Amino acid sequence: MTSPRWVSLHIEAPAGAMRERVVQMLMDGGAGAVQEVEPALLTHLLEGAALESLCEALAAAGAQVQRTELGEVDWSTRWVTRVGVQRIGRIAVAPPWMRDDIADAEIQILIEPAMAFGTGEHETTRGVLALMQNLVEPGALVADLGSGSGVLAIAAAKLGAGRVVAIEMDPDAIGNAIENVERNGVAHQVTVLEGDAAALLPLVAPVSLIVANIISSVIIELSPAMSRALPSGGRAVISGILVTEREHLLASLAADGWTLESELREGEWWSSVIARQ
Repeated sequence: MTSPRWVSLHIEAPAGAMRERVVQMLMDGGAGAVQEVEPALLTHLLEGAALESLCEALAAAGAQVQRTELGEVDWSTRWVTRVGVQRIGRIAVAPPWMRDDIADAEIQILIEPAMAFGTGEHETTRGVLALMQNLVEPGALVADLGSGSGVLAIAAAKLGAGRVVAIEMDPDAIGNAIENVERNGVAHQVTVLEGDAAALLPLVAPVSLIVANIISSVIIELSPAMSRALPSGGRAVISGILVTEREHLLASLAADGWTLESELREGEWWSSVIARQ
């Protein structure tokens, strides 16, 4: 059986509302992930009529699209060459075949690479892992919004959370997350749910801490639900945000009653801890 044929899209789109719109168009068009490669966006999609329609829509929206034909790609082997060990404070993340390389870490997390699902190598994931390490209280209930591979949910469990609810709306990510949760021995603590965080978060509230590594427009959309799910003074660790989006996001969050407690910047990416007033 041959592998499906893929196309790489390199999209020039200015920062701000237009870039967020382009990212949403790509996700709606079937992209499993969109990578920021300043000043452009990069993603991979299957060949076909849907791709042609998407490229036409992107062009009509004012984005400049460059296509590269990749042909047949076996992502299960290509990903192997792109991941390695990540060390963030007390936490070390690695693929299963590199478990010996993190044997000395206090908290060890093994993540099986899968297309588009975080293994801890991205700046946004590292930002959340760094900021959350002193926020998880023993026995606490933590919500991970947009959980992807489950790496943040697994970290919360290993940091001492009593229960973690990992919410993800991409059905392709669910199986990978469940496998990683079981691989790390935290299935008794972590529940993986498929669905919209705006609908599911109120059902599991109140929670002690929220972690969310998602794009800024979604964080703004979820802000009221996040606030209602936390007690007064409750915190959320957010990332997936460009440094250039910081001021706009903070203004929006302040209007919803959030205050900034701490922040990190790595490259062009910004992560922070926000608290509910």
